[in-house]
Amino acid sequence: MISTQPLDQAQPIDGRMLRSVCGLFVTGVTVITSGTGSRAEGTTVNSFTSVSLDPPLVLFCLHKDSRLHEVLEESRMFVVNFLAGQQKPLARAFAGKSTAKLHGVAHYRSAGGVPILSDSLAFLACDVVDQFEGGDHTIFVGEVLELGTPRRNQDPLVFFRGSLGSLEDEPHAVHSIVDG
Repeated sequence: MISTQPLDQAQPIDGRMLRSVCGLFVTGVTVITSGTGSRAEGTTVNSFTSVSLDPPLVLFCLHKDSRLHEVLEESRMFVVNFLAGQQKPLARAFAGKSTAKLHGVAHYRSAGGVPILSDSLAFLACDVVDQFEGGDHTIFVGEVLELGTPRRNQDPLVFFRGSLGSLEDEPHAVHSIVDG
């Protein structure tokens, strides 16, 4: 049962309940790629956000046991590939422990040599400028050095209530967002 009233005393947080509540926040879906040559890898991540426009910074969180962690620590570069609505199979492939292989996915290289997925909605190529411990994850902050929107006329892939999906084909209202 989820309480709508503040608690008088702090209670331990159940991990499943936290996941369920956070699952009500709609996020985009990305594949983070890192490494160069045959040492390149990728993994699906939805814990991504922009941080700053000046300098251009973004961050994402990566589980400490992720197969990408060691590769990223070595290369100190990454690409955030924003997935389009029809890329559910790609998101699932890169979410598995050992299922994703870049050699079977169309890609090209950033100026630093990191893979950019050819069919991604958009991409940001970054250098790691900082990292922080965050429980069982590492928070990586990167400075954006390259960016592009190869598939700008497609809807994004989104994650909501534990499921992947695309936006419905409805007219989209344009609302300004106030940055606070």
